[in-house]
Amino acid sequence: MKIGIPKEIKVSENRVGMVPSGVQQLVHDGNEVYVQSGAGMGIGLADEIYIKVGAKILPTLEDIFATTDMIIKVKEPQPVEIALLRPHHILYTYLHLAADLNLTKGLMESGATCVAYETIQVEDGSLPLLIPMSEVAGRMGTQVGATYLQNDKGGKGILLGGVPGVPRGKVTVIGCGIAGTNAIKMAMGLGASVTAIDISGKRLAQLDDLFESRITTLFSNMGNIEKSVIESDLVIGAVLIPGAKAPKLVTKEMIAKMQPGSVVVDIAIDQGGSIETCKPTTHENPTFVVDGVIHYSVANIPGAVAKTSTYALTNATLKYARLISIKGIDQAAKDDTALLKGINIYKGDLVYEAVARDHNLPFSDLKL
Repeated sequence: MKIGIPKEIKVSENRVGMVPSGVQQLVHDGNEVYVQSGAGMGIGLADEIYIKVGAKILPTLEDIFATTDMIIKVKEPQPVEIALLRPHHILYTYLHLAADLNLTKGLMESGATCVAYETIQVEDGSLPLLIPMSEVAGRMGTQVGATYLQNDKGGKGILLGGVPGVPRGKVTVIGCGIAGTNAIKMAMGLGASVTAIDISGKRLAQLDDLFESRITTLFSNMGNIEKSVIESDLVIGAVLIPGAKAPKLVTKEMIAKMQPGSVVVDIAIDQGGSIETCKPTTHENPTFVVDGVIHYSVANIPGAVAKTSTYALTNATLKYARLISIKGIDQAAKDDTALLKGINIYKGDLVYEAVARDHNLPFSDLKL
């Protein structure tokens, strides 16, 4: 198969779809891999490094799309990339379609087959291609939240760990999957007083055991969320429903009751976000203020630590890239139920029910 790796063009996105070791494996499998010139420069990977492992370098985005059958990316395609997609293409990347109607329609109109990293789901319910970026985003969520609590960043001047004789900062994490748990770990490491909120009693019990009752665990309901949000210095929203929009659990009324200089971080913003007052931002302009509360809701948080993120991502995505390239998308999906769930659009048809429901678009059963 001819595989293309374009340079990411989303604002401040320095990750690349595949590191050289992954490209080397794909070439070894018998594929032709084409990398756009400069695609890896954001993390210090020069074209020569890709050439050494068997890749061919093409100068432009247009060349990559015109030459290849499968496109491996990091973030959802931008309008100029959507315009280059053709029915024979397999697009393999993060899509987050539930949060973007225009993107969904554009990909359907292209006639391409689109596989979303974030909906590839194994039998135990976990999302193996989302896990590494959720780990990064969760840790980054606490890290940036702690930074914006500083006075010089407009925050209330709170050190999350406090010092002897001074109260610790209060952190609430809503949604305790991979991202939320990593946010909790970072907050605990900084010495904060942490409250974890989740809808799963089983998950709360696991967290209570994991952290040996050093955190407060609360069942997710409006009362518990409101009380915890109002009392917190930092709130991290990390709610995920695979392939669907995140529910709005923190209301604008709750935000208005927080102390000025408090911070909220919405890790789930690329799925619509779980904090009502949040909207997608970029690394260039990451924050805005509502009712005196600092909001950080960058839609590609892991892009801030692009080198770590890219290597972690390749570790997860290479397996399914190899399956698709060796067997073709139809046979690969028939043989692997996890990959089957990753197909959101098949030859222009929307085949992921949660996205169809969220956008009120026609849903088609996937017929390979």
